[in-house]
Amino acid sequence: MKPDYKNWMPKGMIASFLSAALVFGMGVFGVRMLPDGTLKTVLTIVFVLLAAIFCGLTIWSILLYRAFDYNGKRQMARQIVEGTAAYVKVPPGGKCLDVGCGSGALAIAVGKRNPQAKVVGIDRWGKEYASFSKALCESNAKAEGVSRISFLYGDAARLDFPDETFDAVASNYVYHNIPGDRQSYLLETLRTLKKGGTFALHDIFSRSKYGDMQAFVRELKDMGYQKVELFDTTDGTFMKKSEAAWMALGGSALLTGVK
Repeated sequence: MKPDYKNWMPKGMIASFLSAALVFGMGVFGVRMLPDGTLKTVLTIVFVLLAAIFCGLTIWSILLYRAFDYNGKRQMARQIVEGTAAYVKVPPGGKCLDVGCGSGALAIAVGKRNPQAKVVGIDRWGKEYASFSKALCESNAKAEGVSRISFLYGDAARLDFPDETFDAVASNYVYHNIPGDRQSYLLETLRTLKKGGTFALHDIFSRSKYGDMQAFVRELKDMGYQKVELFDTTDGTFMKKSEAAWMALGGSALLTGVK
């Protein structure tokens, strides 16, 4: 039995881009049946542009799928997950929370590195990533031989755990998908971390999505966090800057530290 971590680029999204490209491409030929005139010219231009845009998106999404593929040549998803997990330190008998666990990859990676700890993965599953599920996470954990792990339905914006529940918290590419004040979502996750606990939160920490993250780092230090570090993961740590550019992952960084 082998784990199946799926892909961060859903096949459904690729199919949607391809379908749109085909529809608008066919529309170009349909417009040719109209009588010559301004309307025909305008519609031709519109359909050609839309066909080209969705054709480009299809190619981009396929390349992204290949780069993230756990069984492919690049395996960027595996590199990111294992790289993030390496920063998560859980004491024997302690507990770690993975926010937005998806297919269970990060939670399981943390569990393998911290076999005497308990790991809890939460996610809302479904919707954009319909192939991810609680059952898939449990199946992957079984395939990887990780038993001290559980998966629950949860909301990253409002975690159903008391303050200082966990000895470590982790997350990967989650908060940027949630509209709203993303710095507040980070604080919500850190709220559940015990004093002295470690955190490793990886996301697209661009200014457009998060605002001033350097100011946020200073805020955490002012709040009494013992150590806080934000470092770029597109410098070859998890990916090259050239990869981050065409993948639209610019701003990817890891926020780590000790509470």
